Amino acid sequence: MRTLLFLLQKEFKQIFRDPSILRIIFIIPIIQLLILPWAADYEIKNIQLTVVDQDHSAYSRQLISKITSTGYFRLANYTNAYPQALKDVENGDADLILQIPVAFERQLVKENEATLFLAMNAIDGVKANLGSAYLRSIIQDFNREVRMEWIQLPRLNPETQIDITTSNWFNPLMNYKYFMVPGILVLLLTMVGVNLTSINIVKEKEIGTIEQINVTPIKKIHFILGKLIPFWLLGMLVLTIGLGIARLAYGIVPAGSVLTIYAFAALFLLAVLGLGLLVSTYAHTQQQAMLVTFFIMMIFILLSGLYTSIDSMPTWAKWITRLNPVTYFIEVMRMVVLKGSGLIDIKKHLLIMLGFAVVLNSWAIMNYRKRS
Repeated sequence: MRTLLFLLQKEFKQIFRDPSILRIIFIIPIIQLLILPWAADYEIKNIQLTVVDQDHSAYSRQLISKITSTGYFRLANYTNAYPQALKDVENGDADLILQIPVAFERQLVKENEATLFLAMNAIDGVKANLGSAYLRSIIQDFNREVRMEWIQLPRLNPETQIDITTSNWFNPLMNYKYFMVPGILVLLLTMVGVNLTSINIVKEKEIGTIEQINVTPIKKIHFILGKLIPFWLLGMLVLTIGLGIARLAYGIVPAGSVLTIYAFAALFLLAVLGLGLLVSTYAHTQQQAMLVTFFIMMIFILLSGLYTSIDSMPTWAKWITRLNPVTYFIEVMRMVVLKGSGLIDIKKHLLIMLGFAVVLNSWAIMNYRKRS
């Protein structure tokens, strides 16, 4: 125990002596947590729309006004020539084209139906699909409003009307920050844990102090624990700062107990720190360690379910997500923050994360070899 205390004292002195490590641990996560949630927005706004109005009727003007007043679309150009609208798309000035044909109003009134033409710039497939979905929804609302104007009392509406009332559970206001901020906090915690621990032992190799430690009677488990515990404590501190920023900057208050988050975070940090230590036992230079951790973090981010739904992934990718500890922590954060889940609700996640922690740290301890 005394040996471990001396090692911990050495590690803390080494950490606080290096200002770059302190910036990575504290300043960078704070800045990223304040900036990333504003950029990682699932809502697409300011879609550039070119309108080809060949009717110039009251209904066509009413439809255009309704579209532009939603805030999702910005009128890039208003013309009566379709070739001009195509040039806007080719020049990147328009994302969608809405063509209102000649006699649009007359067909709608006399024939009870009318046709509109919608063209999308599908270079950005997500923006094209969402933009067209928004536009179709607005046109459907416009169609209902027009039909309601035609109904004059005491006439009855000849069409059956079904009213749908929706209720959003767990995130009533559909605020995407409530959904994204907990996940981004998990990624920042992972980056701090994996990156710093992966270069820790390698740095000892490069500066030569590892050889001095190798000739001492320090046990492997003491050496690994001396490397792991300081960053585990700092990781918990980063989590505390992140939860504070989420509350102060975004008004996010967990619906469940904060202790549940800390309980799972304790196991999660053991797992990712064990992974970082494992990488450091294989790497010979800090550059190697950083490149390997960069590759691992890319897989963790893309296959975590933060930006894309796991259910929409192919089968092989779903299996990889089951081997990704970040996936489980993001699920737990959203369950606790939004749903108010407790320890009983996340017991499966706790057992899986305990397995990750045991396997990765045992592997790191066994792989570290002292050379005399």
